[in-house]
Amino acid sequence: MAFEKVIQPNGCKYSYSISPNIKKYTLRDTTFLQTKVGNYELTRLLEKVPNSGEGFPLKITINPELTGFKLTITDKSGLRLVNIFKSEDNHILQEKFYFLMDSLVDRDIFEKSEN
Repeated sequence: MAFEKVIQPNGCKYSYSISPNIKKYTLRDTTFLQTKVGNYELTRLLEKVPNSGEGFPLKITINPELTGFKLTITDKSGLRLVNIFKSEDNHILQEKFYFLMDSLVDRDIFEKSEN
């Protein structure tokens, strides 16, 4: 999967793009970890019951030049993509996803636009 400039997860009502004001220190402040190849990576578990360990991993990877990113929500194994926006049963997961992304928008890491 290549790094993208704009990503809209399947079924999501918003699309996200890298903010022109993004800074490397802001990524570190928001718990992005730098990988061996220089990418910045954030992994969070979207779960209905806090601290249950049952949920879907959200992984955001930003390239070292801060020009592109990847965003995936997968099953526990990390092999299959999951669409949390397909079913209204996942409204808690959707709220948690929007909350996390809004916090990253507030920190000038991403920009959000409604579709």
